Amino acid sequence: MGPTIVALHLCPASRAPLVAVGRVAALRDQGLEGDRHAKAGSHRQVLLVERETLDQLGLRPGDVREQVTVEGIDLSALAAGARFRAGTAVLEVAGPCTPCERMNALRPGLMDALQGRRGRFVRVAEPGSFAVGDALVAG
Repeated sequence: MGPTIVALHLCPASRAPLVAVGRVAALRDQGLEGDRHAKAGSHRQVLLVERETLDQLGLRPGDVREQVTVEGIDLSALAAGARFRAGTAVLEVAGPCTPCERMNALRPGLMDALQGRRGRFVRVAEPGSFAVGDALVAG
């Protein structure tokens, strides 16, 4: 089975608990619909995090303020500019994620695990929607 989306989480307000959702609309220049940060324009990119990396650290999807957890894909192998389809949306890899220092307060080593290797920021190249269980298709 190919790469799939395991969990979606949106941060509705600064320092608010994550909200698990079943389906999101991906909007060009706005990130994910329902993400208040994206609508405000401060975080217009979508953060992908590997389920496998969270498992290694004893975390569940949603324990970190990531937006989309995926499994079955090596995010470090995705070069900037690579595109893939998630549901009906097309996402383009923008670059490695640069986690904030607060992540190490959550779990020692978490920032190092994600920095530049196991997390990727993507932008919405073509709007659409995707849900938990949808496949990630390269191209």
